[in-house]
Order: sequence, then structure tokens, then C-alpha cells
Amino acid sequence: MERRRVKGGILAVIGFVLSPLSWWNDLVVNLPLAYAFGVAVSLVSRSWFLPGVITGYWLTNVVGFVLLHKGSVDAIAAEAHPYTARRFAKDFAISIGYTALVVLLVWFGILTVPDGLLAALGR
Repeated sequence: MERRRVKGGILAVIGFVLSPLSWWNDLVVNLPLAYAFGVAVSLVSRSWFLPGVITGYWLTNVVGFVLLHKGSVDAIAAEAHPYTARRFAKDFAISIGYTALVVLLVWFGILTVPDGLLAALGR
């Protein structure tokens, strides 16, 4: 039981860092991860940058919520509880709202594919 609680605490901390529940995580963690994901998929096709950033951002937020919920339940509860479809749907809806902000950052050119990287790769 103690091992499950420690593991749950670690998962909850990682989930909190990835989730949009702190004011700093988007700028420091999720946006750089989403940007890196967008750049990685833009190596296949430059037009995949925006969908890649959006997908990367969704993934970081949803994975963060899942880890936070699962980890905190394991750390606090006497026995493990499943992560329900209803809770996942709520976490997913919140992630969509934050994603709208990322889309606007790309749309208005605040986030772009780094030209130097693509030129170095001959694209």
C-alpha cells in the first residue's frame, strides 16, 4: 500500500506540472513541448506544424490531467479507483479551451516554424 501511495504522489506531481492548473506550466512546460512536437511533425510536412502544435498541446494537458487524477487517487485513497469516462471528458473539454489560445498564438504568427532549422535540413 505504501508503494502505491509514493508512486501515486510522483504521478500526481508530474500530472500537475503537465496540467493547466498552474499559471506557469503552459509557458514553461506545455507550450515548449507542444512547439517541439509541432516542429517534429513539420519535418515531414511544413503544413503539419499547426496541427502538430495543437495535438502536442492537447496531449500534454490531457496526459497531465489523467496523471494528476490517477496519482492523487492512488496517493490519498485507501484503494485504487478507475479513471472514468466522465472525468476524462471534463479534462478533455478544459484542454480544448486552452488549445484555442495556442491556435491563436500560431495563427497570429507568435509561434512559427524556425526557418533556420528547416533550411539546415534542406526544406
